[in-house]
Amino acid sequence: MQLQVTNSPFTSEQAELINKLLPTLTEAQLNWLGGYLTFYHAGTGNVVNTVASELAVTDVLEASAAAVVPQVPREATILFGSQTGNSQRLAGRLADSLKEQGFNVTLSAMNKYKTNNLKKAGYLFILVSTHGEGDPPDNALTFYEYLYSKRAPRLDDTKFSVLALGDVSYEFFCKTGQDFDTRLAELGAERIVNRVDCDVDFEDSAAGWIAAINSAVSTVHTSVSSQFASATAFTPIATADSSEYTRTNPFMAEVLENINLNGRGSDRETRHIELSLEDSGLTYKPGDAVGVYAQNDPDLVNDIISFLGWDPEETVVIGKAGETSSLQAALLHHYEITVLTKPLIEKAAAFSGNSQLAELVKPENKEDLKAYIHGRDLLDLLHDYAPWTLTASDIAMILRKLPPRLYSIASSSNSHPEEVHLTIRKVEYDAHGRERKGVCSGFTSERLEPGDKLPIFIQQNPNFKLPVNPEAPVIMVGPGTGVAPFRAFLEEREELGATGDSWLFYGDRHFVTDFLYQTDWQRMLSDGVLTKLDVAFSRDTDEKVYVQQRMLENGQEFYDWLEKGAHVYVCGDEKHMAHDVQAALLAIIGQYGRKSPEEAATYLSELQEQGRYQRDVY
Repeated sequence: MQLQVTNSPFTSEQAELINKLLPTLTEAQLNWLGGYLTFYHAGTGNVVNTVASELAVTDVLEASAAAVVPQVPREATILFGSQTGNSQRLAGRLADSLKEQGFNVTLSAMNKYKTNNLKKAGYLFILVSTHGEGDPPDNALTFYEYLYSKRAPRLDDTKFSVLALGDVSYEFFCKTGQDFDTRLAELGAERIVNRVDCDVDFEDSAAGWIAAINSAVSTVHTSVSSQFASATAFTPIATADSSEYTRTNPFMAEVLENINLNGRGSDRETRHIELSLEDSGLTYKPGDAVGVYAQNDPDLVNDIISFLGWDPEETVVIGKAGETSSLQAALLHHYEITVLTKPLIEKAAAFSGNSQLAELVKPENKEDLKAYIHGRDLLDLLHDYAPWTLTASDIAMILRKLPPRLYSIASSSNSHPEEVHLTIRKVEYDAHGRERKGVCSGFTSERLEPGDKLPIFIQQNPNFKLPVNPEAPVIMVGPGTGVAPFRAFLEEREELGATGDSWLFYGDRHFVTDFLYQTDWQRMLSDGVLTKLDVAFSRDTDEKVYVQQRMLENGQEFYDWLEKGAHVYVCGDEKHMAHDVQAALLAIIGQYGRKSPEEAATYLSELQEQGRYQRDVY
């Protein structure tokens, strides 16, 4: 809206100055100027009256320079703990927005932060995910332990807030963030914005939290007028690595290849999928992941619709902006139907005519609910607790959005320009009298053909990267599909001419049928790209052998590599493999480094602090 002499108290010269000035101001400058006018008018009555009596805008700006700014901290510390990069990316957004407000921002991974600065933090903002059984991410562990130790200082002069990321389908949803929130308050810090717990569809919740932080730390009031309020509304700021195609706007990648890597007779099916990135502008580095939006099983969707007697073509609302879809398409593409969560069952209970469901969600039946949820899906719930009063339009109230599945990238873009490769093992099993399949692994193995389009985005992972020094040796532990990123690592080192030694530990069930990328490893060994390969095939011997046993068998050499500066990478199952591998690593350090258990743990922690022990576990 342009100011005119006829719609304002300004002269034509003043209106012209204002119309030239306002479009050039940043959000923070508009916010400051609006608050300044209100503040100064409330204090003296001079500025607004003077403006009304033809004081030029330039005079207002000169006067504002001398205004007294309220005494609040102008330093902000933002700490993130992130396994896959989501917390780090959101922390960058918050940092950008606070810098726009004039803050000096310290942005750091928790394991890189100097804890002796903590007691001086005026504003402290924590962004952290939760993994496994309520565990902190690897780069948050040392700070988490410090904060809960006797060395943690009082924080009576600190104002804080926490953004917690997690997955509500897990028992310990957002536990790490909750722990940080509780501990900071115990240490005397003042919570200025309530903690926000984010599910896998975190973008809107995170944007709301960032907006609340910006409002809470604002040094001026912005209730000048509706014009200023609308001008200063907060919009999340994109990070420097933003691109046209993102998590919320995925790229439709053409499928070039979809090959089963397992041999004939294997009881497993692992797909090697090659996707075209042509014309996408998407880039990635080894260690990053691809997010895939898959489709639910059409048979499961049809069974749900049939059981409830719904019309598959009925129109339903699927988005906050009022977007619509047919019911069948909504259940295929938009909503999660294969996982039960406590919030889902609590919401569904209101639509069930079965009193037993209302009993199940009572607090005293927590363990029974936990047992029921495990291994069941929406169709089970509908069968077990009928009758239902649910209508098709109610699904948006009880179901959460279908989250993307993340897969470690199995290619180097230098080796395969404008392509990205994935390694996806099909998940299928029987439970509660029915066959079950993984959403994405079932889709890619059964219903995805070359020429099809697959919605994807690149998930950067700065916490799983090759050493900067190409001469540094690397040790890679990746059984099963955990070997995927190491194919990318070795392809990249080959393209860059890296001279450092490399050692791969790989394991699966059978040598003949389950040796993923066997010809790649053999060629790399022959060409000197891969220095050493140790394998463990658990079902080929009377006694099962796993990668951790191979590590222990080579313990002295393994420790010698560590002493020569080797970087250790582990990828794969977090619940079992990653814990067993870490136990083997500690045993090797203790035995061959002649260290006590405490000293071995310190040694491993130091490797982690140096970026020489990195894990991509799930």
